[in-house]
Amino acid sequence: MFTGMIEEIGTISAVNKIAAAAVLSIQCQKILEDIRLGDSIAVNGVCLTVTSFDEAGFTADVMHETLNRSSLGCLKPGSHVNLERAMAVCGRFGGHIVSGHIDGTGKITSLKRDANAIWYTITCEKQLLRYIIEKGSIAIDGISLTVAKVTRETFSVSIIPHTLTETILSEKKAGDTINLENDCIGKYVERFMQFGKNAQEESKITENFLIENGF
Repeated sequence: MFTGMIEEIGTISAVNKIAAAAVLSIQCQKILEDIRLGDSIAVNGVCLTVTSFDEAGFTADVMHETLNRSSLGCLKPGSHVNLERAMAVCGRFGGHIVSGHIDGTGKITSLKRDANAIWYTITCEKQLLRYIIEKGSIAIDGISLTVAKVTRETFSVSIIPHTLTETILSEKKAGDTINLENDCIGKYVERFMQFGKNAQEESKITENFLIENGF
């Protein structure tokens, strides 16, 4: 489990393609402080498992499904990536619940400066956009962000200078592909509401039940 609070910007040192999968070698420093084999590291928002490490960085396998669902397949030596270690039980929950399981990708359509911030407008498939709400949370390349605006085809986020400095968003431009993970709460609520509709036993969690209990 992650929070979307990026700890470090890493650099891809090698991408080894193996059939439909790949092995990423990532240079970093802070992430190595307490790293162990098998640890979960979010790389541009994608939860990967550490398969080896040394004093310069770590490696992680990327399976075919992950390459298809995310933008990791576009990485090459020299690419920068957002890195976050799995949240420690004693840590602060500064962002929102991020699983590291990417729902899909989006494309940046425009960037617009607004005083000291920059608005990023992003388009994505409708099946992803349905879970995005104004003032809700979304993880973009693993970064916990607040949705500022939603239309029928796009959504926008306003990025402060600190976030630009500490993440790879400052390198992004119109046309670039980004990883998206929707807030998991909305997906679970929808699933609970739909469960049992085609079965003999209907779910006890209905719209009226939620209203009666203050939701």
